[in-house]
Amino acid sequence: MDLFDDLPPPADNVGKSLFDDLPQPAEVKEKKREKTIGELENERQDYEREKEVEVNGESAAKRKKVEEVRYRLVGAVGERRGEREDMQDSHQMRERFTDSFIDLSSSITRIGYYGLFDGHAGSRASRFAADKLHEHIVAKFPKGEITNLDREVKKCLVDAFRTTDDEFLAKATAASPTWKDGCTAVVLLLVNDTVYVVNLGDSKALLCKENGDGTTTVKRLTKDHNPVLYEERMRIQKAGGLVRDGRVMGVIEVSRSIGDGRFKHCGVTCVPDVSKFDITTNDRFILIACDGLFKAFSADAAVKRVCELLKDPDLSLPSHMKSEDYQSEDERAARHEAVCHILAEEAVRKFSADNVSVMLVDIREKQRIE
Repeated sequence: MDLFDDLPPPADNVGKSLFDDLPQPAEVKEKKREKTIGELENERQDYEREKEVEVNGESAAKRKKVEEVRYRLVGAVGERRGEREDMQDSHQMRERFTDSFIDLSSSITRIGYYGLFDGHAGSRASRFAADKLHEHIVAKFPKGEITNLDREVKKCLVDAFRTTDDEFLAKATAASPTWKDGCTAVVLLLVNDTVYVVNLGDSKALLCKENGDGTTTVKRLTKDHNPVLYEERMRIQKAGGLVRDGRVMGVIEVSRSIGDGRFKHCGVTCVPDVSKFDITTNDRFILIACDGLFKAFSADAAVKRVCELLKDPDLSLPSHMKSEDYQSEDERAARHEAVCHILAEEAVRKFSADNVSVMLVDIREKQRIE
C-alpha cells in the first residue's frame, strides 16, 4: 500500500498558482496601453480646441465664452464748431475693445475705450491722438497672467500717452513749418467693471450718481492741469519756464498736453493723471466735455441739464435714429446722442466761442454680454 493511497484524489486546480485566474502581465500591459492612448487623444483634442486661432488672434473657445459682467458702457457724442474757423476736437469710442487684444489675462473678460481730445493751435494733435492712443494701449497692455493688474494697467496708460506724444512730436518737428498743435485728453478705459480715468489738461469727466431719494450727486473724476496750480507752476519753473497771465510763457492755458513741442522744455508734460473707480448700481452716466462746454456751464449745472433732457418726453431724436428698425436700446442711445448735441448747441448760444465737444457714456446694468 502506497503511503498516499488513503488521501482523496487531487483536485483539478492542483498545481495552479493563486494568481492564475488573474490577467497575465502581457494582457494587463495591453489594456493599460489602450487606455492611455485614449486619454492622450482626448487631451490632444481639448488642447487643439483651446488653441484654435481665428483671424483676430483669439481662441475660438475664448470668443464664444459668455462674459460675466454687470455693466455695459455705451457712448454718444455731439459737437459744435462755435465761432472757430474749424473743428479742432476729436474723439474715439470702442465699446468692444476686447477684440483688439491678444493673450489677455484670464481675469480680464471685457475692455472698453472712450476718449475725447480737445485740440488747440490746430487739429493735427487731436486727430493723431484719437487715431493712435488706443493702438499704443493695445501694444503696451500686459499680456498673460498678471500679479498686480491695477499697477500694470496704470503703467500701460502712462506709457501709451508718452509714446503717442513722442510720435506726434517727431512728425511735428519734421514738418515744415513745424507744427504747433497740441491737445488735451480725457480717456476712460473700462476693464471688467472698473473704469480707469486718464486726463491731461482742462477737459473734464463727471460721474452722475443717483441717490436713494431720487436726487443726483456729481463726482468729479478729473482735475484740471492749469499752470496757476501750485504743483504745476513749480514744475514749470523748475524746468526754466514761467507763468504769466495764467498761461505758460504767457501763451498756453494748460500745463499738460499731447503735442505743444515748443513748450515741452518749459515744463509742459504729457504724463497724465490716472485714477479709477468701480461701477456701482447708483452710477448713471459719465459726462466728458472739453473746456468749451464749461465756459457756459458749471460742472454741476451741466450734469443737471443732462438729467433734465434725458427725462424730457418730447426730446427730439437725431433723424438717423428714428427708423422703425431701431429697437428700444438703440432709441436710448439716440436720446443720449440728442442730449450731447443739444448741450453743445446751448453752450454755443451762451456765447462759448470755442469748439464744444460733449461725450455722454451711458452706464447700463447687464448681467450677461456675449
